[in-house]
Amino acid sequence: MASAVPFLELNLPSMQGYSISQNRLLGRLDELATIGPIEGGGSCRLALTDADRDGRDLVLTWMKDLGLDISIDGVGNIVGTWNVGTGLPVMTGSHIDTVRTGGRYDGNLGVIAGLEVIETLMSAGMTPARPFAVGVFTNEEGARFQPDMLGALVYVGGLSLETALDTVAIDGAVFGEELQRIGYAGSSPCPSAAPYAFVELHIEQGPRLEAEGVQIGAVTGVQGISWQEVTISGQSNHAGTTPMSLRHDPAYIAAEIAVYLRQIAREYGGNQVCTVGKIDLQPNLINVVPKSATLTLDVRNTDEKLLCEVEAKIDQKIAELAVAEGVTISSRVLARFEPVEFDDQLTGLIVEMANYHNRSVMMMPSGAGHDAQMLARVCPTTMIFTPSVQGISHNPTEFTNTDDLVAGTNILMDTMWALAHSDLSSQTGMI
Repeated sequence: MASAVPFLELNLPSMQGYSISQNRLLGRLDELATIGPIEGGGSCRLALTDADRDGRDLVLTWMKDLGLDISIDGVGNIVGTWNVGTGLPVMTGSHIDTVRTGGRYDGNLGVIAGLEVIETLMSAGMTPARPFAVGVFTNEEGARFQPDMLGALVYVGGLSLETALDTVAIDGAVFGEELQRIGYAGSSPCPSAAPYAFVELHIEQGPRLEAEGVQIGAVTGVQGISWQEVTISGQSNHAGTTPMSLRHDPAYIAAEIAVYLRQIAREYGGNQVCTVGKIDLQPNLINVVPKSATLTLDVRNTDEKLLCEVEAKIDQKIAELAVAEGVTISSRVLARFEPVEFDDQLTGLIVEMANYHNRSVMMMPSGAGHDAQMLARVCPTTMIFTPSVQGISHNPTEFTNTDDLVAGTNILMDTMWALAHSDLSSQTGMI
């Protein structure tokens, strides 16, 4: 491998006049969006459903058309590798599973952009010094099976294969059984060998880049995430005859918890965010005080200490509410990930690449979880963000301008090329 050199001496593909194909990139995004279509132009491909299978089949077809070596592991992670050069691969990728109200860019862009990078280089006759790999990670969203990023977590050894396969979905399905049913229970080992480096291209899914008029985000890390499910058990009773002073009302407590999460997020400010995303009441009738309420809490911060403080205050508030209303409250952890810091050298490389491409850039943390945060456990990792119009995501109206999609993919291409021809072990860096 070459020793560390400035990337501008590496004959980047863009220096040779090569650019990714806008039409091919957009065409594949559009084609994938037709699988599991929902009203408004979005998609619903919950993990390990028939729609997810069909989406995987399509991506596999594209990988085979490129002649990539394909491996599928025990949780269904797909890796397509362009086996050229020597050494460990430079890896990119993301996911193609969605939430129920998914758009056409979240996750999909990172997978399709990786394939586009490889096809562009192949067509140009440019061969990197290291292999290039594109990963499609299973169940990134966590919308059906929890935790989110499950596939990437197993890929790096953070969750055992056995535990993953025994995971039960919100609809009662078992992960391993569904994986077998759709034909994606592979034989490649888990955990997998770590790549040389990992770079994930993704839409921001938030409003900061657009609001500040910046074209590229160089991602410094990912917020810590705390998910829990809270169940409140009270006394079901008649809505008209039960005095307010004698009620043990789970719906009221659920509402108090939701209000408190908003209050504590405002109190801490900064990167602290809190969300109640789902509330279920039983028996869920207009004229009945509920018997129970189940709600989900999503609490995030870039600072682990602050995240722990907020979690403790929420637990204390819930305990106080239970006593005051005479209800019983239990909770279970759905997912808990500490904040992740990405590799400074790689994030700095994204900044330099954006400047080289005459794109405004800012360093920023990610508010959403991504597969990259799991890969950061085993190799140098960073992310590239492109703007999301109005900050909308997990919504059929999710949109990123074509110019931004193309720019992000070209920056990904040059970044992967630079990594393939550089020595990350150098103390002086690449740039």
